[in-house]
Amino acid sequence: MYNSFGYLFRITTFGESHGPAIGVIIDGCPAGLVIDESFIQSELSRRRPGQSALTTARKEDDQFEILSGVFEGKSTGTPIAIMIKNKDAKSKDYSHIADKYRPSHADYTYDQKFGNRDYRGGGRSSARETANWVAAGGIAKLLLGQIGIVSKAYVSQVGQITCSKPYQELDLSQVDSNDVRCPDAESAQAMEEHIKAVKKDGDSVGGIITGVIQGVPAGLGEPIFHKLHAELSKAMMSINAVKGFEYGSGFAGVAMKGSEHNDAFTKKAGKVATSTNHSGGIQGGISNGEDIHFSVAFKPVATIMKEQSSIDKTGEEVVVAGKGRHDPCVVPRAVPIVEALAALVIVDFYLMAQTSKLQE
Repeated sequence: MYNSFGYLFRITTFGESHGPAIGVIIDGCPAGLVIDESFIQSELSRRRPGQSALTTARKEDDQFEILSGVFEGKSTGTPIAIMIKNKDAKSKDYSHIADKYRPSHADYTYDQKFGNRDYRGGGRSSARETANWVAAGGIAKLLLGQIGIVSKAYVSQVGQITCSKPYQELDLSQVDSNDVRCPDAESAQAMEEHIKAVKKDGDSVGGIITGVIQGVPAGLGEPIFHKLHAELSKAMMSINAVKGFEYGSGFAGVAMKGSEHNDAFTKKAGKVATSTNHSGGIQGGISNGEDIHFSVAFKPVATIMKEQSSIDKTGEEVVVAGKGRHDPCVVPRAVPIVEALAALVIVDFYLMAQTSKLQE
């Protein structure tokens, strides 16, 4: 089972949704980085459950503990180990599906692969795992902040309700100004009302998160099998419930002609730039210095309160209905996850680029 991500800046995670704790080991963080624990905690608080009426009612404060790799507030260059204890797991809420497979969950596939499934909250397949990524992403963000790179994301669609404004017209500092995490107030209100209506009906709804990485220098990435956009896609497609990834013009680009889609080179403030950014800041698998922007599509949460037909371990037909505490829409809490994984990818490529320069 693959539990590690990254190359030079590498994370390895452990723990289950209803176990005593989850955690992450970060290898490759340079020595001397000031570890702002309050910032890391604020990132975890953006992802934690129970933060609003739009999320699961599970109450986890996600207070983290650094076990190694930090001395007198700075990284030592050795592995940084972080642990987050689980405090509000209610395993009995899942006893009814101990031998049943929930539709569109990993229950059946985990059984087929391992033959021993932790049904309590999905075990290792739970989105609880993503708290580890956000903690590690917080350290990656601190490192990127030193060189002027910022990873931001926001909810741009819930169901059929879309924020049609491009990110350049939005104030991304207002992402956390509402529970939906959409910086456009009018769109956010409509999205929130829709999520509440779906929740009241015992159902769920999907959405889209748009990511924007600013300040990335030209030259990060590889031209063949380690393309920058390929690694970003791999990271985003690793998030629970993600069904699609596109960057730049994405699928909309197929409706354009080459003369419309090509990003003409120009000079801005004495530097090479492009007049448009259909490429999404990446060309030939390598960053070109423009904003990297992408979209991540999330399916409706699989656990719903409605009855659904399924089968059990013996192959018998059964009826399954959700119980316990679940998100009616995952995207509001997934915003910091998208930001964190984008930061992990970029910091890894940045360190690789620095290593290459030292070897020249």
